[in-house]
Amino acid sequence: MKYSGTVFRYGRDVDTDVIIPARYLNTSDAQELAKHCMEDLDATFVERVHPGDIIVADENFGCGSSREHAPIAIRAAGVPVVIAKSFARIFYRNAINTGLAIMECPEAVDAISDGDTVSVDTDTGAIVDETTGQTFQAQPFPPFIAEIIDKGGLVNRWKEKLA
Repeated sequence: MKYSGTVFRYGRDVDTDVIIPARYLNTSDAQELAKHCMEDLDATFVERVHPGDIIVADENFGCGSSREHAPIAIRAAGVPVVIAKSFARIFYRNAINTGLAIMECPEAVDAISDGDTVSVDTDTGAIVDETTGQTFQAQPFPPFIAEIIDKGGLVNRWKEKLA
Protein backbone atom coordinates (compact mmCIF):
# COMPACT_ATOMS: atom_id res chain seq x y z
CA MET A 1 0.00 0.00 0.00
CA LYS A 2 1.08 3.54 -0.68
CA TYR A 3 0.40 6.40 1.68
CA SER A 4 1.28 10.09 1.63
CA GLY A 5 0.59 12.82 4.14
CA THR A 6 1.78 15.48 6.51
CA VAL A 7 3.91 14.39 9.45
CA PHE A 8 2.96 14.72 13.09
CA ARG A 9 6.29 14.30 14.91
CA TYR A 10 6.53 13.01 18.48
CA GLY A 11 9.32 11.91 20.82
CA ARG A 12 10.11 8.68 22.58
CA ASP A 13 7.95 6.54 24.87
CA VAL A 14 4.59 7.68 23.51
CA ASP A 15 2.41 5.41 25.58
CA THR A 16 -1.06 4.08 24.96
CA ASP A 17 -2.42 6.27 27.77
CA VAL A 18 -1.69 9.41 25.73
CA ILE A 19 -2.63 7.83 22.41
CA ILE A 20 -6.11 7.16 23.82
CA PRO A 21 -6.63 8.15 27.47
CA ALA A 22 -8.18 5.51 29.72
CA ARG A 23 -11.20 7.73 30.44
CA TYR A 24 -12.41 7.00 26.89
CA LEU A 25 -12.10 3.23 27.03
CA ASN A 26 -15.77 2.81 27.86
CA THR A 27 -16.43 2.52 24.13
CA SER A 28 -15.07 0.41 21.32
CA ASP A 29 -16.57 2.69 18.65
CA ALA A 30 -13.63 3.63 16.42
CA GLN A 31 -15.01 7.04 15.45
CA GLU A 32 -15.61 7.97 19.07
CA LEU A 33 -12.06 6.90 19.97
CA ALA A 34 -10.70 8.96 17.06
CA LYS A 35 -12.19 12.12 18.58
CA HIS A 36 -9.82 11.76 21.53
CA CYS A 37 -6.72 10.39 19.80
CA MET A 38 -3.48 11.89 21.17
CA GLU A 39 -5.37 14.53 23.16
CA ASP A 40 -3.27 14.23 26.33
CA LEU A 41 -0.05 14.64 24.31
CA ASP A 42 -1.24 17.00 21.56
CA ALA A 43 -4.55 18.68 22.33
CA THR A 44 -4.90 19.99 18.76
CA PHE A 45 -4.09 16.73 16.97
CA VAL A 46 -7.69 15.80 16.09
CA GLU A 47 -8.37 19.32 14.82
CA ARG A 48 -5.31 19.31 12.55
CA VAL A 49 -5.03 15.71 11.32
CA HIS A 50 -6.31 14.86 7.86
CA PRO A 51 -6.88 11.44 6.29
CA GLY A 52 -3.54 10.10 5.11
CA ASP A 53 -1.38 12.05 7.55
CA ILE A 54 1.49 10.15 9.15
CA ILE A 55 2.80 9.92 12.70
CA VAL A 56 6.59 9.77 13.15
CA ALA A 57 8.05 9.06 16.59
CA ASP A 58 11.23 8.04 18.36
CA GLU A 59 11.78 4.82 20.33
CA ASN A 60 9.20 2.68 22.07
CA PHE A 61 6.03 4.01 20.45
CA GLY A 62 2.92 2.43 21.97
CA CYS A 63 4.45 1.42 25.29
CA GLY A 64 2.31 1.09 28.40
CA SER A 65 -1.05 -0.60 28.71
CA SER A 66 -1.95 -3.36 26.29
CA ARG A 67 -5.00 -1.96 24.58
CA GLU A 68 -6.19 -2.41 21.04
CA HIS A 69 -7.98 0.92 21.38
CA ALA A 70 -4.70 2.80 20.71
CA PRO A 71 -4.04 1.65 17.12
CA ILE A 72 -7.79 1.70 16.43
CA ALA A 73 -7.96 5.37 17.51
CA ILE A 74 -4.95 6.29 15.36
CA ARG A 75 -6.33 4.56 12.29
CA ALA A 76 -9.84 5.95 12.80
CA ALA A 77 -8.36 9.46 13.12
CA GLY A 78 -7.17 9.03 9.53
CA VAL A 79 -3.55 8.03 10.10
CA PRO A 80 -2.79 4.94 8.00
CA VAL A 81 0.86 4.50 9.01
CA VAL A 82 3.19 5.22 11.93
CA ILE A 83 6.95 5.38 11.43
CA ALA A 84 9.09 5.00 14.55
CA LYS A 85 12.55 3.96 15.66
CA SER A 86 10.90 1.11 17.55
CA PHE A 87 7.51 -0.02 18.80
CA ALA A 88 6.43 -1.67 22.01
CA ARG A 89 5.90 -5.31 21.07
CA ILE A 90 2.26 -5.55 22.16
CA PHE A 91 1.43 -2.33 20.29
CA TYR A 92 3.20 -3.72 17.22
CA ARG A 93 1.00 -6.82 17.26
CA ASN A 94 -2.18 -4.86 18.05
CA ALA A 95 -1.44 -2.46 15.19
CA ILE A 96 -1.17 -5.28 12.67
CA ASN A 97 -4.25 -7.02 14.09
CA THR A 98 -6.29 -3.82 13.69
CA GLY A 99 -4.94 -2.84 10.27
CA LEU A 100 -2.56 0.00 11.17
CA ALA A 101 0.65 -0.05 9.14
CA ILE A 102 3.78 0.47 11.21
CA MET A 103 7.30 0.92 9.90
CA GLU A 104 10.53 0.81 11.90
CA CYS A 105 13.17 3.07 10.35
CA PRO A 106 15.47 4.98 12.73
CA GLU A 107 17.23 6.82 9.89
CA ALA A 108 13.95 8.20 8.57
CA VAL A 109 12.83 9.24 12.05
CA ASP A 110 16.08 11.14 12.62
CA ALA A 111 15.67 13.06 9.35
CA ILE A 112 11.92 13.73 9.14
CA SER A 113 10.55 16.91 10.72
CA ASP A 114 7.11 17.87 11.94
CA GLY A 115 5.05 19.18 9.03
CA ASP A 116 7.09 17.46 6.30
CA THR A 117 5.20 15.64 3.58
CA VAL A 118 6.15 11.96 3.53
CA SER A 119 5.20 9.08 1.28
CA VAL A 120 5.43 5.45 2.35
CA ASP A 121 5.18 2.28 0.31
CA THR A 122 4.63 -0.57 2.75
CA ASP A 123 5.01 -3.16 -0.02
CA THR A 124 8.62 -2.13 -0.70
CA GLY A 125 9.49 -0.41 2.59
CA ALA A 126 10.36 2.84 0.77
CA ILE A 127 9.93 6.05 2.76
CA VAL A 128 10.40 9.37 0.98
CA ASP A 129 10.49 12.75 2.68
CA GLU A 130 8.91 14.71 -0.15
CA THR A 131 9.85 17.97 1.57
CA THR A 132 13.59 17.29 1.58
CA GLY A 133 13.86 14.66 -1.15
CA GLN A 134 15.55 12.18 1.18
CA THR A 135 14.73 8.50 0.80
CA PHE A 136 14.92 5.74 3.37
CA GLN A 137 14.47 2.00 3.40
CA ALA A 138 12.44 0.16 6.02
CA GLN A 139 11.80 -3.56 6.09
CA PRO A 140 8.64 -4.31 4.08
CA PHE A 141 6.00 -6.53 5.59
CA PRO A 142 5.93 -10.21 4.69
CA PRO A 143 2.99 -10.94 2.36
CA PHE A 144 0.75 -12.47 5.04
CA ILE A 145 1.12 -9.41 7.31
CA ALA A 146 0.64 -7.04 4.37
CA GLU A 147 -2.59 -8.87 3.60
CA ILE A 148 -3.85 -8.43 7.18
CA ILE A 149 -3.12 -4.69 7.07
CA ASP A 150 -4.57 -4.28 3.56
CA LYS A 151 -7.83 -5.94 4.67
CA GLY A 152 -8.14 -3.58 7.64
CA GLY A 153 -7.08 -6.07 10.28
CA LEU A 154 -7.06 -9.71 11.23
CA VAL A 155 -10.81 -10.00 11.87
CA ASN A 156 -11.66 -8.44 8.49
CA ARG A 157 -9.19 -10.73 6.73
CA TRP A 158 -10.77 -13.83 8.27
CA LYS A 159 -14.31 -12.64 7.61
CA GLU A 160 -13.41 -12.30 3.94
CA LYS A 161 -11.70 -15.69 3.80
CA LEU A 162 -14.62 -17.43 5.48
CA ALA A 163 -17.30 -15.73 3.35
